[in-house]
Amino acid sequence: MIRPFIPWPDKRLRSAAEPVNEITDEICAIWDDMIDTMEAMPGVGLAAPQIGVMQALAVVDASEDRGRAVRMANPEVLHASAKLRSHEEASPNLPGVFAKIERPRAVTVRFLDATGAVKEQDFVGLWATSVQHQIDHLAGRMYFDRLSKTKRDMLLRKARKQGK
Repeated sequence: MIRPFIPWPDKRLRSAAEPVNEITDEICAIWDDMIDTMEAMPGVGLAAPQIGVMQALAVVDASEDRGRAVRMANPEVLHASAKLRSHEEASPNLPGVFAKIERPRAVTVRFLDATGAVKEQDFVGLWATSVQHQIDHLAGRMYFDRLSKTKRDMLLRKARKQGK
């Protein structure tokens, strides 16, 4: 099921998600909806707070052929490369604007997978960018928080103009 996005500046987008204690049928159903919603955008990742679910859940699929979504609960970066990668990022919660953001090119992430097992996985390139973007959402941060105050203010002003 495709779920609606909560619009910026909804306070849930500024709130940390609650950790997931175990993988249940309900959690798996939320992941399924998140994947449907991500595919409908289309996008390469989605965090549960973006659709108003305040649990530390994320999905990422940066594969070219799609259908390879990684389901994550409580993802955390264990290691990030010193080498950075620049990529234009956006959010369906604040449509119509985007910004070039620099993030580590590769990350190692620990999370609970769909079976409830603790997993560590390496992500590189667009996968790494998307995973970091989703982890930011789970902490109540948006991609534009990584911009200078001037650039962030300009982006939010532009978004407000487009929203009228």
